[in-house]
Amino acid sequence: MPPLDDLPLPGAEFRRAPVNGTGAAASSMDWDDVRVFLAVARHGSLRAAGRALGLSQPTIGRRLASFETTFGGPTLFDRLPEGLRLNAAGEQLVPAAESVEHAALLLERRRAAASPVLRGTVRVSVGEWAAGFLARCLSDAGPTTLPAGITLELVESRQTANLARREADLAVRHHPPESGDLYVAKVGTFACAVYRRHGSASGAWVTYTEEQAHYATARWVQQQIDKTDGAVALRASGVAMQLAAIRAGSGKGVLPCYAATTTRCSNG
Repeated sequence: MPPLDDLPLPGAEFRRAPVNGTGAAASSMDWDDVRVFLAVARHGSLRAAGRALGLSQPTIGRRLASFETTFGGPTLFDRLPEGLRLNAAGEQLVPAAESVEHAALLLERRRAAASPVLRGTVRVSVGEWAAGFLARCLSDAGPTTLPAGITLELVESRQTANLARREADLAVRHHPPESGDLYVAKVGTFACAVYRRHGSASGAWVTYTEEQAHYATARWVQQQIDKTDGAVALRASGVAMQLAAIRAGSGKGVLPCYAATTTRCSNG
């Protein structure tokens, strides 16, 4: 069995080197290397590109070097202390590389749509609250079960996944997207409320950080603080940390009901 790092990238099965008259493979571009080139251009380092594509940093380095060799050997990136940045030669290749990527992904989607059998991995990009909700509801013992042959992959992210580039097959968010040619549908609701530790008298708030003040929950909490001249006991960037602080009695805050009702928290 070949090493995992040497397996083709997902969606790259279409690539095959053409053969010449003798039956030997002619020198040609490896389309996997195009995806590596674009990943490095978008993420700015070999390590980050490797995480995005599920490959090791050495493999990304080898494939990037192969791609650069295809164009005569000049480097397409400036190697800087903070990472890799496209130079003028690399910038000129991006539009063509993205056209190749778009065509490959289009073929991949059509192949998947033509399959008579539902099977494979469905990658779902979810926010922090939805991640816990879906993980709980889509188990074998939950109210909804997945079709046989389907593996669900939940990826928690606050960034908007690029569905066109297959960074995810679906994205579940608390608000509709502001751009993109996407099919949008409401998948459901879950309740949230103000909670604090059972028996606690603390009236101070546990909320998001100032960098996250634009979140709907953070805006609502700030409105309550302004109305009552309240105080903030703790700011935390994630629901898990906020839940832990509220459960410990640090203060009160807004939590999803499915999470708070399993702990020693009460409405208040």
